[in-house]
Formats: sequence, C-alpha cells, structure tokens
Amino acid sequence: MSTATTHGGPQLPQERRLVTEIPGPRSRELFARKQSAVPPGIGTTLPVFVTHAGGGVIVDVDGNSLIDFGSGIAVTNVGNAAPRVVERVQKQVADFTHTCFMVAPYESYVTVCEKLNALTPGDHEKRTFLVNSGAEAVENAVKVARHATGRQAVVVFDHGYHGRTLLTMTLTAKSMPYKHGFGPFAPEVYRVPLAYPFRWPTGPDNCAEEAAAQAIDMISKQIGAENVAAVLIEPIAGEGGFIEPARGFLPKIVEFCRANGIVFIADEVQTGFARTGHMFACEDEGIVPDIITTAKGIAGGLPLAAVTGRADLLDHVHSGGLGGTYGGNPLACEAALGVLETIEQDKLVERARHIGETMLPRLRAIQEHNPIVGDVRGRGAMIAVELVVPGTKEPYPAAEIARRCHEQGLLVLTAGTYGNVLRFLPPLVIPDHLLEEGLTILEKALNVDQNV
Repeated sequence: MSTATTHGGPQLPQERRLVTEIPGPRSRELFARKQSAVPPGIGTTLPVFVTHAGGGVIVDVDGNSLIDFGSGIAVTNVGNAAPRVVERVQKQVADFTHTCFMVAPYESYVTVCEKLNALTPGDHEKRTFLVNSGAEAVENAVKVARHATGRQAVVVFDHGYHGRTLLTMTLTAKSMPYKHGFGPFAPEVYRVPLAYPFRWPTGPDNCAEEAAAQAIDMISKQIGAENVAAVLIEPIAGEGGFIEPARGFLPKIVEFCRANGIVFIADEVQTGFARTGHMFACEDEGIVPDIITTAKGIAGGLPLAAVTGRADLLDHVHSGGLGGTYGGNPLACEAALGVLETIEQDKLVERARHIGETMLPRLRAIQEHNPIVGDVRGRGAMIAVELVVPGTKEPYPAAEIARRCHEQGLLVLTAGTYGNVLRFLPPLVIPDHLLEEGLTILEKALNVDQNV
C-alpha cells in the first residue's frame, strides 16, 4: 500500500476506506455543533470533519479515508501537509510569527516576491506585493490599474468569479449564492460575453471570433475604451464551470487592451501553481498579463495571495497606498517557498499534465455512452463535466451526483452558473490508483441517471 507523509504522524495509507456511513456518527455530532455555533451562510459541501489529510486522501473523525478530488478548492496542489511546507513553517513559527512587513520587514517576503516576478509570464520588469486572499488580490489589482491609468471602468465577463467582498462580489457574474441580497454593488463595473464553446449559439467553431467581436463592440460603444482602466478575466472560468474560453479569444482581448492602453488583469487564483499543466494557465496561449493575481495553491493551505505586474504600473502607487496588517505573514511566506520548491523538485507541472491525460480519456469514454454528460473539458488537473438533460443542453443539477460520490468515499465539488458542473481538482501528488478508483466511483454515480 502506497503512503504519504503527514504532519505530526506516521505515513498516511493511500486508500479509500469506509468504516461508517458518510457522514459517520462523530461527524454528525460535530455538524450539529456547527449548526448551533456557525451561521447557515457558511455552507458545507461534505459534512465530514477531518483529522488528517495527505497525498490523495482525507481522513475523518470516524476513521473513514476518502479520495480527495477537491484539494480544498485548488489550494493543496502539492498535497496536504507537504513535507517541505511543514518543515519551513515549523522552523518559522519557532522564530517569530508576525511583525507586519510594513513595520519591520523580513527576507522571506522579498524572496517570495522575487520568485513570483521570475515565474509569472513575461520577461519584463515586475513588482509583487502580498496580501491575504484571492479577493484581496483582485481588489488591489483593480486599485493599481485605476491609479496608474487615471480611469475608472472595469470590464469583466459572463460566468466569472472573483470573490465575495463588495468589489469582487460586483465583479462576479453569478447572483445566487454570491450576490443575492447583498447590494447595492460597486459602480463602474461592466460585463461582456465570454467565449463559452459548449453554449455558444452558433457553435464552438465561431465562438472565439464572435465572442471577442461582441465584447469589444460592447466596450467601445457602451463604455468607451478610453474610459476603461482594466479588463479582468480568469484564463479558465472557475466557479463558472471550468469554462475554457475558445482558443483565440484571449489573444484578441489582449490585443484590444494593448491598442487602447487598458490594463489586462489575469485572475489566476484558481488556475495557478501548476494546476493546469502550466505553472500559470495564461501560458497555454502565450498570454502575458499586465497584472496577474494569485492565491489558493500559492502556500499549501496558509492564507496568502499576491499581485504581480509590470513595474511601471505597480510603482505608480504612492507609498502607503498598498498593504495590510497580515499580508505576507512570515509563516505563509515560508509555506509558499516550500510549495515552489515542491512544484519544481517533484515536477508537478508535468504531473498535472499526466493527471489530465488520465482523466480526460476516461471521462470522454463515459460521455460516449452516457447522455447526461454534455461536455468534458479542462486542462491538466483542472477538469470538469457539464451535465445536461439527455438530448438537450438543458442543465441537469450536479448536486445529486456529487452526493452519491460522497457516500462512496469520493470528495468532488460542483460548480457552474447553472449548478450543473462537476469539477475535479485532485492534489497533484495523488497516486494513480486513487485517481482511477475515483473515476470508477464517478462513472457508477453518473450511470444511475443516464436515462433521465
């Protein structure tokens, strides 16, 4: 039996093991406590309470070991409690836990910034600063773009997700659950079409050109390119359903931005750090953003995010205009350095490609004989299936399929503007046998509904 090292304990067996129903009795007890102590607005995908995690499994309080196809929403790309991350954080926590970089700085913050400047797309001079979350990174990227251009308008896309704060909630496309009842929203945010091949009205072949033309026309006529500070987009739309924009769409949008002095911001919060088979998803089409925002997989589970961009843009902001008390906390910085070492030394970019090469053929084989699977898409270890009512493109809810997977010890996530997408984000260190076993469980869960 293969194993994976976990923090503070022995090797964690890499096996699916169900000793109780899911959730088990101890998890149900804790969930009852959660309901009385935590507001219902904090939802729970799978109500099992975790004691250990590592490799491709999570272990709950009842002793069940579940296959992890979620990675804490693309956070534990290098695996939970990855050895290099644990070692660095343990050393740092014994030295000091906080000084605030803006008060008394420390080397690890600078090192993380240097590495991101070198690793992100483009060989131009860059600057990076660190914050706490993806939403905070996106807000700061918009701040920088507005300050540097002297313009106010921000353009985003259908199906996009950028966070839960006032501005990022405004930038996000989907109303329920992210925006419903939380208005009024921030001004000067405009939404244009995304090149969504599976649902483009005239078909996928025309999608890139037509969507780009529509988006550019709307910007030019309804906003005025000269008023736009930034165009913000996820290279693969995450919460929107792992939508890969039709090839050629992103380069056309970048070309328009360059011609009109608009800052092109790539939100790589979910797609970054080897997840898609590139270090960053922009690299797939050779896109070089003016600013790139990163978080999630950056620090192996510790709260950290970054804004990296052209030096002339980030240097434009006055001293004190950027920052935050906890941004670039020393523990999180050391964790990030451990993550970057692990990605490089364990060749996790290549490993993500291998995961995609394993998952996509099996999912497409399922699609061939199961009419509920309307589309299979994704890159690297960022894969999704879109569910439809057979014979149509009418969305078929993903929640019930996910529940069946959970009952059998496979953690999967749902997504999509229409709630009809199953998304898969396995840790890049998941063993092949767990990957295959998880796909078998998924196939059985899907087959129940193939005649809907």
